[in-house]
Amino acid sequence: MGNDLAAFAKKNGVKYFMISYTDLFGGQRAKLVPAQAISDMQKDGAGFAGFATWLDLTPAHPDMLAVPDPDSVIQLPWKKEVAWVAANCIMDDKEVDQTPRNTLRRLIAEAAGDGMHVKTGVEAEFFLISPDGSVISDQYDTASKPCYDQQAVMRRYDVIAEICDHMLELGWGPYQNDHEDANGQFEMNWAFDDVLATADKHSFFKFMVKSVAEKHGLRATFMPKPFQGLTGNGCHAHISVWDKAGKTNVFADNSMELGLSAKGKHFLGGIMKHASALAAITNPTVNSYKRINAPRTISGATWAPNTVTWTGNNRTHMVRVPGPGRFELRLPDGAANPYLLQAVIIAAGLDGIRSKADPGKRYDIDMYQHGHTVKGAPKLPLNLLDALREFDKDKSLKAALGEEFSSAYLKLKHQEWNSYASHFTQWERDHTLDI
Repeated sequence: MGNDLAAFAKKNGVKYFMISYTDLFGGQRAKLVPAQAISDMQKDGAGFAGFATWLDLTPAHPDMLAVPDPDSVIQLPWKKEVAWVAANCIMDDKEVDQTPRNTLRRLIAEAAGDGMHVKTGVEAEFFLISPDGSVISDQYDTASKPCYDQQAVMRRYDVIAEICDHMLELGWGPYQNDHEDANGQFEMNWAFDDVLATADKHSFFKFMVKSVAEKHGLRATFMPKPFQGLTGNGCHAHISVWDKAGKTNVFADNSMELGLSAKGKHFLGGIMKHASALAAITNPTVNSYKRINAPRTISGATWAPNTVTWTGNNRTHMVRVPGPGRFELRLPDGAANPYLLQAVIIAAGLDGIRSKADPGKRYDIDMYQHGHTVKGAPKLPLNLLDALREFDKDKSLKAALGEEFSSAYLKLKHQEWNSYASHFTQWERDHTLDI
């Protein structure tokens, strides 16, 4: 075990710990624990009623204990007396298999058993909007092509710089911040890392961005498609696999096409093979499919895929290989659960390596202009229900993620879809009242 949390508190002036876990819908749940009580919590965990969050549990289940992982502890740069720590959930002395961080940890161990060390980076896009969520926060941000707009990014300098300063202080290695392709949209990049560290940082990043935005009287949203006609929030994942020691990139081979080794090609083959099913995880909401299947935005492109294709350094495909030794999965969106996103990448990739999966034909065309010429490549799901059905059919992916997790996820997500389907909308009145 790494950090002793009581010693961490004493050394850093921490008064409270947020013992945090993430539920199946990506909701971050926490208890605020005084530092004087953290020693017992580190050993025994903080008690939660799992049914009260988005987990497939009942009110009759015993306490679910969230045991903090001391290696994940982060002191809040904007409120130094508080530290956040990710937790692993147990019940009756056994891990709760359906919880996202446990699912990811299990797959990391499985990859390690095959001598593989997965490293990833994420590009978590977000909008800064009004507190009521109705409009973007900057009334002057109106350009039809606002990407990289230097005036617009500087009008939000106080927010963006504060978040970046926090990442610098935390040692994350942030290296660029920009105004993205939609009005009011931003992206901030930090260095890639071991897959669990990336998931913890991604989870904390969402919490941090929302907190700093609120401090400035704004609201931040990672919603996949918050505004019609504007580019949605992606969460592109850059993926590489290293040897057991984490020192040598086993995806890198300059003698191979695009510098991607045979192992890297097979891992990519697993992603392509399971793409329609993994969309249920990488694009987990009703709104997600308004981004994937959107008409052209005012900027001229959605920057989101709708077909299962891969390419070299070309942003119009689901997967691009921008350089040797890694590839970028452009499918995930801002609603993706930080832990399940990484878990499903490993699950699909491991299956690809074990089955020596072929990623299929490489396409270098502009998919937005000439995608209609591609024959035989599957279309991504049109909606959440289609994605859930694809996931349910993909028995090997469900098994890799764990039957308890898969069953719980499908059950709760079908409930979500049914709630959406039963919702009465103005569209129905507009199109049916006079029929």
